[in-house]
Amino acid sequence: MKDQFGRQVKYLRLSVTDRCNLRCQYCMPAFGIEKLPHQAILSMEALGKLADTFIDLGVEKIRLTGGEPLVRKGILNLVEHIGANPKVTDFAMTTNGILLSKYADDLKAAGLKRVNISLDTLDSKKYAKITRGGDLGLVLNGIDAAKRVGLTPIKLNVVLIGGFNENEIERFVMMTRDEAIDVRFIELMPIGEVANWSTAQFLPNDTVLKRVPALAAVPASDPASPAKYYQLPNAKGRVGLISPISCKFCADCNRVRLTAEGKLKYCLHADEEVDLTPYLEDEAALRDVIAHYILEKPEAHQIGSSESVKRNMFQVGG
Repeated sequence: MKDQFGRQVKYLRLSVTDRCNLRCQYCMPAFGIEKLPHQAILSMEALGKLADTFIDLGVEKIRLTGGEPLVRKGILNLVEHIGANPKVTDFAMTTNGILLSKYADDLKAAGLKRVNISLDTLDSKKYAKITRGGDLGLVLNGIDAAKRVGLTPIKLNVVLIGGFNENEIERFVMMTRDEAIDVRFIELMPIGEVANWSTAQFLPNDTVLKRVPALAAVPASDPASPAKYYQLPNAKGRVGLISPISCKFCADCNRVRLTAEGKLKYCLHADEEVDLTPYLEDEAALRDVIAHYILEKPEAHQIGSSESVKRNMFQVGG
């Protein structure tokens, strides 16, 4: 599939649930969330069918997201369904890692290739605070389990938050020295709950380079990746900087998102969505509406302006 600007759309981020077993401060409001009713969430069979259609249209890379995908009943069935398709060359999952040690063996056996793990601090007290009750030990156990079964290369996603974790930048970077792990620092984005935070908590990603000047840029292996990678001398892993605010990467964007209730989003940083559920029983119509909507994908997002996306990240998929 190509959009009107000639970009080849080959990457689908597929959300399987809006539920999560954490309540991260920048993701969910303190008073809780209004969960989607059970009947609004697509069945695993419907999600599998939609994935098949996107694959037939040219998608080669799929990442399962949430919410937290491992809280969804039947997740292993969907992993097995997608993992069995030889056209999928890169199959990953974004998880908070809390349940990863429990599921790592089965995920690998079902065909998942790698995991991205969200982890904003290596301090157990700070972790419990930012997640409103999470246990850092469970995440670290999950990372160890992912290494053991080969859900690699592991990518750790670290949201930079002023006044919270900038003093841990060096510690995160040092993790890449002796282990083949990519640590990716992500700028706070004005999506949902984050838009209510003080702008004083925003840190540009060049903060990382200022803190660790020994990092040297490495050639891009994937021009469509939102991360620009750096590496310490002789390090086994890499440090990625994802900078949607200070440095857009729209020109090479090759991805779309599908929410757990079947709504297609051509851009994370836009509120526009199209409901695909009316077309689930008509494969030809489903293919046509997807191809048509891909043509509407904008040339660039507008975050950083006065506008912000209304839906929270857990509602649209990370």
